Amino acid sequence: MSVSWILLIAAGLLEVVWAVGLKYTYGFTRLWPSLITGAAIAGSLYLLSLAQRGLPFAVAYAVWMGIGALGLALVGALWLKAPMSGPQWFFFFLLLLSVAGLKIATP
Repeated sequence: MSVSWILLIAAGLLEVVWAVGLKYTYGFTRLWPSLITGAAIAGSLYLLSLAQRGLPFAVAYAVWMGIGALGLALVGALWLKAPMSGPQWFFFFLLLLSVAGLKIATP
């Protein structure tokens, strides 16, 4: 796995952090959750920009978004106890296959 892919995965994981963090900022009225969320946003975008040096833009962006969406689905279902239906899980599985397919198909 290349450095660009590792940076992209880290960027996607930080996307999950900031998206979940938004829930705890209460409209950016709470200091520490807001600072953590802001740092995760900046870090995620910075790592995405570095990953795009070695990967096609569209692939990097799609994988970044996919990691974020899948991560949020898992955090929502497992940690925040958000209900997920069978069809939702099926389509998230398809998203996972798409992300894996882009990894395999991209040199």
